[in-house]
Amino acid sequence: MMQKIIFYFILTVLLIGIVSCDSSSKENDKTEETSHQVIQTNTKTKPKENVVYTVGEKKVPQMDFSELERKVLSQSNNKTYVVNFWATWCAPCVKELPHFEALNAKYKDKNVEVILVSLDFPDKVDTQLVPFIRKKDLQSKVIFLNDSNMNEWIPKVSKNWSGAIPATLIYNKENRTFYEQSFTFEELESALTKTLIL
Repeated sequence: MMQKIIFYFILTVLLIGIVSCDSSSKENDKTEETSHQVIQTNTKTKPKENVVYTVGEKKVPQMDFSELERKVLSQSNNKTYVVNFWATWCAPCVKELPHFEALNAKYKDKNVEVILVSLDFPDKVDTQLVPFIRKKDLQSKVIFLNDSNMNEWIPKVSKNWSGAIPATLIYNKENRTFYEQSFTFEELESALTKTLIL
């Protein structure tokens, strides 16, 4: 009798342990899934065609990825493009923005164009993105990317991009380099000069 009681007790403890581990594992899976979908939460709203947000005299166009790819990511002229993917909710992105602004000021007359592609949430454009651009007086071109198919377009930007931001593409008709990192000004300028056509 005592052996049966001990057996059932051990069996109960094991079952509780298995259920607990399974539950914990599911929670971890949810956490991982959430962390990998930081950008993917920006998915709810289908972009309206040709929406342009006005910040003073500055125009901030809204694009889906096909338009961004066509108009921004695949130019083959003599210009070098520095395309930074960022969001107002991303602290490292906000911290490095002044370096992109400084790069824009220093190289705008040297056939270099800095483009800041915002991945802010569609319902926060008017309340967060536009006021942020106004407050920081951003001089670089800003585009709001509103495209819910992140799993499709992230690898089109770079097959090495996990989807984390900040991320930067520097390219021209001869060179194309992608960086999934934050920059100091010196690092950003160095990355640019490696890509410039000599």
